[in-house]
Amino acid sequence: MSQGRGSACRILLIGALICVVLHAELVQAATFTVGDARGWTFNVNNWPKGKRFQAGDVLVFKYDSTIHNVVVVDRDGYNNCRTPRGAKVYRSGKDQIRLGKGQNFFLCNIAGHCESGMKIAINAV
Repeated sequence: MSQGRGSACRILLIGALICVVLHAELVQAATFTVGDARGWTFNVNNWPKGKRFQAGDVLVFKYDSTIHNVVVVDRDGYNNCRTPRGAKVYRSGKDQIRLGKGQNFFLCNIAGHCESGMKIAINAV
């Protein structure tokens, strides 16, 4: 009988530890509105400067979905304002995208928008 209680206590303790670890990860993640009050718009490419990003942080892209979008691209797509085949395209006007570890690249692929600075590159540590 006491062995059963010990096992149950261990299971509860392990479950509690898992909850604490998961909660700690969520608490550390930050949310950033891209472009701050201006939102996702032209000449936002310098917005990340001076900010520190971590893997798991969330970027909120707020924009007029009738004239803009958000595309997750690779380095080449970012540098050349091109959308690679299979790239994820967001169109809601209020997209939330979680950063992965390392370089993260985003742009608007409406003609001329990326070239007008509607792109950001973020390194998440």
